[in-house]
Amino acid sequence: MRSAVGKGRKMKVNVGCDALTMSELAKMCGGMLCLAGGQNNRDIPFNTVCTDSRETEKGSLFVALDGERVDGHDYIGAALSHGSECILCERIPDALTDKRYAALVVDDTLQAVGELAKAYDRRINNKKVAITGSVGKTTTKEFVAAVLSENLRLHKTEGNYNSTLGMPLSLLAMKNDTQVSVLEMGMSNLGEIEYLSRIAEPDIAIITNIGSSHMEYLGSRENICRAKLEIVKGLKSDGILLLNGDEKLLRNREELDGKTYKYIGFSADCDVRAENVHIGIDKTYFDVCYDGKTIKNVSIPIIGEHYVYAALFAYAVGINMQLSDEVIARGLNNFRSIGMRQTIFNVGDITVIQDCYNASPESMKASIDVLRSVAARKQGGRMTALLGDMYELGVCSDAAHESVGIEFARKGGAALYTYGKLADMIARGAVLGGMSNEDIFRNLDVKRPDISGEMLLKTLRAGDTLLVKASRAAKAENVIEYLKENEARLRH
Repeated sequence: MRSAVGKGRKMKVNVGCDALTMSELAKMCGGMLCLAGGQNNRDIPFNTVCTDSRETEKGSLFVALDGERVDGHDYIGAALSHGSECILCERIPDALTDKRYAALVVDDTLQAVGELAKAYDRRINNKKVAITGSVGKTTTKEFVAAVLSENLRLHKTEGNYNSTLGMPLSLLAMKNDTQVSVLEMGMSNLGEIEYLSRIAEPDIAIITNIGSSHMEYLGSRENICRAKLEIVKGLKSDGILLLNGDEKLLRNREELDGKTYKYIGFSADCDVRAENVHIGIDKTYFDVCYDGKTIKNVSIPIIGEHYVYAALFAYAVGINMQLSDEVIARGLNNFRSIGMRQTIFNVGDITVIQDCYNASPESMKASIDVLRSVAARKQGGRMTALLGDMYELGVCSDAAHESVGIEFARKGGAALYTYGKLADMIARGAVLGGMSNEDIFRNLDVKRPDISGEMLLKTLRAGDTLLVKASRAAKAENVIEYLKENEARLRH
């Protein structure tokens, strides 16, 4: 699991139950407990776990991670100077003199965090829902959480805590009275989902889809599928796996042998399926069919057919947790989009669809469908988009970007603004799809959002609908901020 540490972010969580002690940590993780500067160090408590020495304080356990670019062991002294007295590490620096601390020395600190999370989780009698997939993990997590929180005391992973470091840390934040946890599991390579699944030991596991993200590391959609199916490795013997039934790669897999699983989607043979999808002004409506019955006119407060998948998974979880149809439907209606995922607002006379959290070819094309639906409800306005770089697509990158441009043109795009060097292939695709070069505006530098902002200010028209979408690292939201700051200059 060391490969994931280099990508790890600085993280800090509050321990959800009462404070743990270093002697308890040693029992949970193994290793050798080393004490300095005091006789009762083994009973030193900690109530936060932190990987950034700058955020440590008294009561913090500092986890020294040996990463690709930064070695946390070089910052143990800094953590102690900030008040921390508890250290989880692989070695103790020689320079720590006249310090009072308790250090648990283990072979692998990341692995030890996983052992700690697993032992902590087993103290709390709660069901666990684990979610992975190429696209829609976080949205599905939020839908599942919205449904389950109607009747149960719930814990869920927050923000970007879905990595080999983040998900175990998120388990440590569970309260003693947690009844169900909803855990998002991300990955960039083989082995990572298996690692997380064996820590969490889920009762219900979900694979939302198999897309193109991480093609750079895994090489093929088949390998991506294998990586996602690792979620069954930790699934409880009586657990259930919920799969996207419209994805051919998830059909007839040997990994499913001996497992209980159900298919979710639109296909006629799906165990839980949607029919009669209708896009409203600010909601999406559909019927849910399962066990020979049909629940009519279920609604979710977000527009787009692709969001129906997330809602169906949540519905299936609700059924498995024995919630009534009325409770499940109420939970779906209480869903709220988070972060920089789909939000719709006006900047002057322009309707903006902001979806800047992440991007893949699949999610780009789904958002273009949302754009078309929103634009169609306005009289006289054009369908426009600022589409940016999509990362980690490997050798498929050029073709994937080009396919997005073709899709935008063929779906009726009137003006296209590309953002980033990779996104220049989106412009090429738009031309292949029939758009004129005069309606395409390129900015190769994602560090200059003002360039794209100026293009938009000069060419957008009153009544236009603008989709803004790119991979998170492109920070396309900066273009929106520029537009807002200069709203007075928009053409009316």
